[in-house]
Amino acid sequence: METVAAAFILALGAWTAQFNEDAQVLTLTHAESAIELSGELSFVVGDQAWRVCLPRDGVNTRLALVDVNNETQGYLTFNTQGDRLDALVYHRTRQFYNGTLTYRGQVSFREESFPCRTYPQAGERVLPLVSGKADSSSFDSLFAREEDLALRFTAANFLIANTQTPGKYQFEASGRIEEASEASFAVELDKNYFQKRWVPHYSPIDRERCPTAPTGWLSWNTYFDTATAEDNLAEARIGKEFLQPFGCEIWNIESWQGNSDRLPVSGFYNLGLEVNEKQFPKGMKQLADDIRALGFKPGLWTAPFGTGSKEFYEAHKDWFLHDENGVPMRTWNGVYTIDPSNDEVIDWICHIHDVFSHEWGYEFFKIDGMSGSGSGYCAHFFERSEVRAAFKDPTVVAPFERCVKAFREGIGEDRIFLACQGHFTGPEAMYADAARTGADIVHPNQPVKWANLVQQAGRTLNQVFVNNIVFFSDPDNLLVNEALTIEEARVTTTVVALPGQLTFFGDKLGELPPERMRLLQQTLPVCDVHPGALYPYFSYLPVWDLRIGRDFGTWDVVALFNWTEEDATIGADLAELGLPPGQYCAYEFWTNQYLGEIDARVEMAVPAHAVRLLAVHRVQDRPQFLSSDRHVSQGGVDLKDLSWNEDAKRLEAKVTLVAKNKTTLRFRVPEGFQFSKAESNADVDAALEADGKVLAVGVQAEESGDYDVVATF
Repeated sequence: METVAAAFILALGAWTAQFNEDAQVLTLTHAESAIELSGELSFVVGDQAWRVCLPRDGVNTRLALVDVNNETQGYLTFNTQGDRLDALVYHRTRQFYNGTLTYRGQVSFREESFPCRTYPQAGERVLPLVSGKADSSSFDSLFAREEDLALRFTAANFLIANTQTPGKYQFEASGRIEEASEASFAVELDKNYFQKRWVPHYSPIDRERCPTAPTGWLSWNTYFDTATAEDNLAEARIGKEFLQPFGCEIWNIESWQGNSDRLPVSGFYNLGLEVNEKQFPKGMKQLADDIRALGFKPGLWTAPFGTGSKEFYEAHKDWFLHDENGVPMRTWNGVYTIDPSNDEVIDWICHIHDVFSHEWGYEFFKIDGMSGSGSGYCAHFFERSEVRAAFKDPTVVAPFERCVKAFREGIGEDRIFLACQGHFTGPEAMYADAARTGADIVHPNQPVKWANLVQQAGRTLNQVFVNNIVFFSDPDNLLVNEALTIEEARVTTTVVALPGQLTFFGDKLGELPPERMRLLQQTLPVCDVHPGALYPYFSYLPVWDLRIGRDFGTWDVVALFNWTEEDATIGADLAELGLPPGQYCAYEFWTNQYLGEIDARVEMAVPAHAVRLLAVHRVQDRPQFLSSDRHVSQGGVDLKDLSWNEDAKRLEAKVTLVAKNKTTLRFRVPEGFQFSKAESNADVDAALEADGKVLAVGVQAEESGDYDVVATF
């Protein structure tokens, strides 16, 4: 350690502390990672501002707290353990003063990082989600996806906020020293945050291959195993008209293999190239071409860990696992299950996926049978001792990873890979772009039920903390058909869409009433959302809060879920939402209700099996944006710019429209303002609602694109 008279410089392992007494500025530097915190220290006792000073007693490892009489009354010391630095304030002796230490300044971290929470809090009721640059009083950390790097802060009171410069943040940490306590502040650079805890094969999403959460349709949830090529194409023609303009990209084909028109999957001819000619008479390449001609990317479901084909088995007996009596081992994937230690097997599963991708032309792969709740799925099955004993090479260290790697090599680096059922604890995190984290949304040949939706929400809550970081989470299909009430359909729509998850549909599109089709459209495109808390939840949180930050403004979209069988009032205090005290206003999306102004708590009566979705804004003293009916994010994907022209008394917005589809924007009209006119380079109409407190402006255009909307008051 080194100290000099003019300044305090203390080398503390990975960290260096430097203090400038004249400016009262403390700078903490982590040289290895080029991270720096620099800001002003202050210590206040009652209404007196004390000073932090250089050492006065020859103990050069601490700073002095000096009162207004120039007497040293306490100390600020520093200690490190690895990449953690602790700063501690304590009394010089048994003193009887109380005071607050505050460290306020700027931290330089990584350009692509974001604020979040990494320390769980007792009694949490709110799932925090973030889109864009948005702040919350509940955040305690910064996280950089590309490096799996977390900068974590500990203080009695802590705030961190984005600045205009990427990677630069304003922070304020404070703590109170009492007669019987000390004040402390800590900063820790947590390397390999996810890898050390949950994701041993951590690898961030390949943004070149898969820049956004995939969207699409697949047949299984309503056709089950009976969909033909023409069924798929008929649905795709409807999807081209009603979903593609909104952002639906992929058409995925299920149950195409020979003998795949009836369950169980273990009977399917999964490992061959045989096609069910009755359902797909023109073959799979032609179907991929036909799907592409409709403007969609063709996708394909495979279950390549086994087969039901006795002929294939007889031709390759040594490729399959047998018990000690020579009986073939059976799993969900096949009557005959592959031996993943056999190099010929690995070469074969790589080969068939190469054919699917590069000869047949499929661009998206949903590869099934990986993990699940039981040992019938191969990630679990291959770990069993009696199964490993049956391997050709029992010394193989990671048999399941050999398979997953072969899938990626087969389909190629430019194809999207959905691991079903994938998990962040396994190698899928390294090779897949997305993973089925949800359970089946229906049981075979049954309609969707409320219990399925509850399970979908529970799986989302438990695993969404890796979404848009390790891979895109797939909560299973969004079904909104009339087996559900409209309230239940809104619940599953919110569960799938609000966290920005992979979004696939599975209803018979031609049978959906317009209001149900509208639900699907209101999820597209997927809003770019990342988790605000980087750890799992194990209970049904009643409130989900999406904080949206754009250059032109910040607002919250707060989902209030009633998971029970009885009507209930659901809500959260502003502090639970990470919002500072003040006046707010709220608009409810599903029922088009203006809730007016609120100052302490966001809440609403919610029927059983229902959700209410509130856009919450800080009240301004002039007209302001409230909501858009285009998307569940209420402006998160369609509102591109917004400004207030004080001189002209005009709200000026830019909004993305889908051709021939009307979007309604809603604006708050405070007292003292009177609406005059609405203008746009699209077709526009306007009406006052909620006793004149809300202005609804509808805009529609013949072509998709960005349009200007101006409301004058």
